[in-house]
Amino acid sequence: MSWYQYDGNCNLILTLYIQPGAKHTELAGLHGDALKIRLSAPPVEGKANKVLLKFLAERFQVPLRQVSIKQGMQSRYKIVEIYQPSLGPQVLSADDCLK
Repeated sequence: MSWYQYDGNCNLILTLYIQPGAKHTELAGLHGDALKIRLSAPPVEGKANKVLLKFLAERFQVPLRQVSIKQGMQSRYKIVEIYQPSLGPQVLSADDCLK
């Protein structure tokens, strides 16, 4: 299984493993079947989720409203949907950590 897939409406579905409380927000490679992302925000009052959504919106160059957490609001494992992304998942896999 891959960490990303497209649904029938050309929306991108990402399987992520989140590590909150890191020094920097960055990609950290694969964690099983999920893409690991380190977040600079603590897992308190939804701060880490907000940072995650903003990070993904910037990477995919879409408005924040086009990024949503579908599963795992309070979990390290999350399913995130990017509505009609103009860029593909390669914007996350282009980093050296995934090569």
